[in-house]
Amino acid sequence: MPAASPLGEFEVTILLAVLHLGDAATGAAVLDEILRRTDRSTGRGAVYVTLDRLEQKGLVNSRMDQTTPERGGHPRRFFKVTAPGLKRVRHAVSMLDKMRAGLDLILEQS
Repeated sequence: MPAASPLGEFEVTILLAVLHLGDAATGAAVLDEILRRTDRSTGRGAVYVTLDRLEQKGLVNSRMDQTTPERGGHPRRFFKVTAPGLKRVRHAVSMLDKMRAGLDLILEQS
């Protein structure tokens, strides 16, 4: 079986946001978490498309919440990083750490 392709920067960002949010990880919350932590404005559609792609890859699971009148009868969809997703994000972060090692003086310059 071929090795899985490396995760892209945005996929890693999404997975980290889902991990930060825990049980509260809805698409809207992921969008807010990315903005709050990175000051990066992200399109709602980009978040949902990426979450769907990560689910197709088996890196996240989703579940639907109960519908409520306050939400106009629309259920919320909650996301959770799977074991393979956690393994892949750990690998991506580890690779970045290894590449960054020894560059502190260069990266900290203004």
